[in-house]
Amino acid sequence: MAKKLTRETARAIYQRLAEANPAPDTELHYKSVYTLLVAVVLSAQATDEGVNKATKTLFPVANTPQKMVALGETKLGGYIKTIGLWRNKAKNVIALSEKLIAEHGGKVPNDRAALEALPGVGRKTANVVMNVAFGAPTIAVDTHIFRIGNRTGLAPGKTPLDVERGLEKITPPAFLHGAHHWLILHGRYICKARKPECWRCVIADLCAFKDKTPAPNADGLAQPSVKKTSAKKKTARKLSAAPKLRAASKPKSKSKSKKKVSV
Repeated sequence: MAKKLTRETARAIYQRLAEANPAPDTELHYKSVYTLLVAVVLSAQATDEGVNKATKTLFPVANTPQKMVALGETKLGGYIKTIGLWRNKAKNVIALSEKLIAEHGGKVPNDRAALEALPGVGRKTANVVMNVAFGAPTIAVDTHIFRIGNRTGLAPGKTPLDVERGLEKITPPAFLHGAHHWLILHGRYICKARKPECWRCVIADLCAFKDKTPAPNADGLAQPSVKKTSAKKKTARKLSAAPKLRAASKPKSKSKSKKKVSV
């Protein structure tokens, strides 16, 4: 876990991310607050690209809670079966649509607690809807933002909630609304899980991550990092490589065999 950064460094990080992407937004396609909610629910453990392919044909047919309930769980499954965990998601989308009709007049509530009370909606989903649809300064911590918070030192934490609270504290108010999008896009395309592309990162010199990835060579392979070896280790290697002297072996004494005397 990287050392936590200062507020000054955090401000500089957001400033650079904002300059690189002045108007960040979600990559999920939606047409209303309700379709945004459905898209975010479907995006759990799935890619935005995969969700967008499914909702491209779904939303023209069912873009309100009433139409979604009328469509039904079985037919909904046919639209979203290319998405992971689609059976459970279909059940949740129908259930949350029914609850929106019964308790909220068919409208998506502008309240995190009310959103989290809907089937299939957790804190992360509620934060995304609050931020994108209602402009709330919430930060939804997914796998990318959790990695960024720990790797860069912005908000080290053992749980998503720890990272979320850490980011809320260290992020300057002016950057709170866009923080979620800047960080998730940075984690998705630059600060990747296995091989972060540090050589083209705009915040590389501010990041606390030590094992930065070098730029690839002409063949597209990463340049091997050169590690400095201390004088003590060099001396030890030389000694281990030197031929070892063997002690002279003592000549074996010949034991006199006793002849057996037959009686």
